[in-house]
Amino acid sequence: MILSVSRRTDIPNYYSEWFFHRIEEGFLYVRNPFNFHQISEIDLSPKVVDCIVFWTKNPQPMLKDLDKLKEYQYYFQFTLTGYGADVERNTPHKKKIVIPLFRKLSSKIGREKVIWRYDPIIFTDRYTPEYHLRAFEQIACLLHGYTNKCVISFVDLYARNKKRMDLLQQNHISPERFFDFCRKLNAIALANGIKAGSCAEEIDLRTCGIQPNSCIDKTLIEELTGCSISAGKDKSQRDQCGCLESIETGTYNTCITGCQYRYAHDSRKQAIANYNKYDPYSPLLCGEVLKEDHISRRNVKSCKETQMSLSF
Repeated sequence: MILSVSRRTDIPNYYSEWFFHRIEEGFLYVRNPFNFHQISEIDLSPKVVDCIVFWTKNPQPMLKDLDKLKEYQYYFQFTLTGYGADVERNTPHKKKIVIPLFRKLSSKIGREKVIWRYDPIIFTDRYTPEYHLRAFEQIACLLHGYTNKCVISFVDLYARNKKRMDLLQQNHISPERFFDFCRKLNAIALANGIKAGSCAEEIDLRTCGIQPNSCIDKTLIEELTGCSISAGKDKSQRDQCGCLESIETGTYNTCITGCQYRYAHDSRKQAIANYNKYDPYSPLLCGEVLKEDHISRRNVKSCKETQMSLSF
């Protein structure tokens, strides 16, 4: 199985101690977001975990303990944008802290295992296409040689983030300007040795040189594991998403960074309330098992195809 850590919250930043305790214990619990009292127990044995995909804006708390993952294959989806505190609250200074951290992580584990995410892209009076191109170029130059790929996406509206996004007063740009922006962004990426890919976009950007991307990437996972991976598309994601199926380990309403576009929490106040329940030794993230809960062991297995098939 592939382990997603996590689309719902920034586990490397806020909950790395919990995650490493779960690795040591060999299992974790995940509460069903649609059925509160249903809990799945997930086996974390290296025999069944083919690859771990981390999603983060700040992996600093994990760096000192990465050796604890020596029996696992893994890579990072590292979000790094040009937004200020009006959009991304509580994010460390980009040039002084985040970019050096990106480079440090890349040097430690290999640039193929650190994917740069410049997403989501939002157009406003402040964050114009020209602004994004300047910010993107500055970051790309500083990451030259430290990553092979950059994933972009354009903001999507969900019930959870619509009110916050309305406050930003998004601007809509013409198709001509949009595709010109995408072509220029791709040219900047290529000039810095970076391949640009798009994440779950309905609009085909291949004419701009930007290929559809799979964030949980079959090709990369096969390269890391040295095995063919037998897994299908993740049916729980949008139709445009090309990700392999994975097991999600995170919990909604637990990321306290406070990004305006964040779809995985209703409010920062609620996220902070859940964060205050955090126990790094609990099998559950930000919660405890209740007497009404039903725990079932999820049937998981490796997706590696280790046997070669012969044709006669």
